[in-house]
Amino acid sequence: MSSQPVITFHGAAETVTGSCHMVESGGHRVLIDCGMFQGSKTEKELNYRAFPFDPRAIDALILTHAHIDHSGLLPKLVKDGFTGPIFATAPTVDLCKVMLPDSAHIQEMEVEQLNRRNKRRGRQEVTPIYTLLDAMETVKRMRAMRLGEWHEAAPGIRFRLWNAGHLLGSASVEMEAAGGERPVRILFSGDLGPDNKLLQPEPEAPTGWDHVVMESTYGDTDRQEVTEARRRAALRAEVKAAINPDGALLIPSFAVERTQELLADLVHLFETGELPPCPVIIDSPLANRASQIFRSYARSLDNGDLLLRAFASPHVRFTESVEQSMALDQMHGFHIVISASGMCEAGRIRHRLRNWLWRPEATVLLVGYQAAGTLGRLLADGAPIVRMKGEQIDVRARIRKLDLYSGHADGPELATWLKKRLPVAGTVFMVHGEEKAIGGLRARLADSLPRERLVDPRLDASFRLGHAAAVEILDSARRPRLAPAQVGHTDWHNDYQSLLLDIQAEIGKAADERTRAKVIRRLRDALAAE
Repeated sequence: MSSQPVITFHGAAETVTGSCHMVESGGHRVLIDCGMFQGSKTEKELNYRAFPFDPRAIDALILTHAHIDHSGLLPKLVKDGFTGPIFATAPTVDLCKVMLPDSAHIQEMEVEQLNRRNKRRGRQEVTPIYTLLDAMETVKRMRAMRLGEWHEAAPGIRFRLWNAGHLLGSASVEMEAAGGERPVRILFSGDLGPDNKLLQPEPEAPTGWDHVVMESTYGDTDRQEVTEARRRAALRAEVKAAINPDGALLIPSFAVERTQELLADLVHLFETGELPPCPVIIDSPLANRASQIFRSYARSLDNGDLLLRAFASPHVRFTESVEQSMALDQMHGFHIVISASGMCEAGRIRHRLRNWLWRPEATVLLVGYQAAGTLGRLLADGAPIVRMKGEQIDVRARIRKLDLYSGHADGPELATWLKKRLPVAGTVFMVHGEEKAIGGLRARLADSLPRERLVDPRLDASFRLGHAAAVEILDSARRPRLAPAQVGHTDWHNDYQSLLLDIQAEIGKAADERTRAKVIRRLRDALAAE
């Protein structure tokens, strides 16, 4: 048994962020991804805590793609002592050259602002997770790999990459790890793209596995068939409904690929006369730099010619400086602003939302997955009031959702992808999904594999891998960093903010000062009773 490889799920377990899986074989350790946790503050605090393993003991890392929930803690890994190579496709390496420094810049800037507030409040200062120098050192460790070519990650562990159809450069990882008479074959799906994606082809990978680790983000979702015409018709309808001579359409969007897809479709609708042209502002320095990389790969992308025309459109402009971004507050007439981040948790979209959420003439169009506990999820769920940097904001803007731009396969597409990979002799691990999504995917796969071989691992859980069903390694001395109830859910920070809003609403409804005093007294009595 000791010769069998072991897999441990250090992220994206019952949640959609923080992807990080470790494979150990013959005394060697390889990581698949090292992503940043997003969502509730409880989950995001994991980014600041020590890794549950020694980074100095990791031989190599294989990166499936550049999104921050898969790559965002790489600089911390290097900062904490990792010295091995980071393998990825060439486009992923190029995107990380702009995304990781941007992530470091945001952290340094936000920590600087937080420390100013902490100093006024008499609280301790905090340090950023990593710095720009850490990000630059990380990029030096990256090695560009071609699809379909075998490479050794560590003695006894080899791998090759397959197109995952999710993002420019995204890949699934085929791995063979020494395990007895023959290697144990493991397929890591990475994030899988949907059918009919604007810029990417459909995912590929071989068949016949011992174990599969697959994403389940939209495992419970069955989208109507997504065609190019239907996607553009839906976008056209949303833009037309949002047009207001004194308003704006705000689109929180991931800076890499989602922004470029939206831009290409908007310009197509302008060119064909299906929408009246209007200013489209890409308010994200990262999206600007990422677009330069997409421009360099355009000839190899589906619809690359359309993307190049979109970049050159007279209706499109990119902001770079803070001054250019702030000047958008003075714009008159209807316009569209596409700004990072996609879950409204950081970046310039936060300023745009503070300026527009309280205005009924504005529309906010959510075009991506919104993790539990994020501002985007609160808006998607219909919150009438939100708090941003301690400020209460009434949500009067129209909040709309358009799921047809998702970079993730839906439930039927995920099930089809797995069925094309069969047979699977051992276990299918369902990761990168919340509880409901995992349950939906399990139901879809029940006719392909016995239910006991469809496993949703807990955070930091380990399994021994052979040529049959995986066996969980139970260690009472090792405690997971978060309890299952804390993963993929809102937390006490969200409850606290909601309570503050409820208190303010209750006091606001009070008819006079005497009634307000009574409400406050009841609150104090409740606290004293505890």
